[in-house]
Amino acid sequence: MADFIQALDPSKLVLVGTALSFVTSGFSAPVYNLPIFLFGMYAQEASEAVQSLKAFTFLLGGSMFYDIIWMFNHSQHWFIKFLSILLLLLKVPTTFAFVTALQQRGGQFSGLGIRGNDLSGATVWSMPGGFTSGGRDGYQNVDSPVDAPKPLSVPPAQPPSQPAAAPSNPGAYQSV
Repeated sequence: MADFIQALDPSKLVLVGTALSFVTSGFSAPVYNLPIFLFGMYAQEASEAVQSLKAFTFLLGGSMFYDIIWMFNHSQHWFIKFLSILLLLLKVPTTFAFVTALQQRGGQFSGLGIRGNDLSGATVWSMPGGFTSGGRDGYQNVDSPVDAPKPLSVPPAQPPSQPAAAPSNPGAYQSV
């Protein structure tokens, strides 16, 4: 089974899923399939976007559950229902192929990325003023020890300068 999943091409699977969801989007079908698969096309092509790949895999896996609920609550034309079931069946190997692709790109797939009380991970943003643990842009962190103040260095006294001559044009700007 693992060899079969590794042999699948995620780019072709997501392309077929996008085409099927595009065809069914004009009829009574789940409206979330097309945006999810379009996002999957982006996540599959961006090699450095491990977070996007992980988000797409979660969305695709979760949408299978919503597809089943949607099909029980809505009536469809027999052909569109057939395409929707085909799309649902396509989501299973696509999810497994993207889990494999995520592992190959070095991403870990451990739940939501929260391990116990450890909420540290890849920082997506940092607070201004150095309130993060690493400090930033010359700011001192809140939790780091205070350094002794540095003595001020006074520049040597300069000889008094001569007053500037009045500008020839009295209405012009002058630089100081």
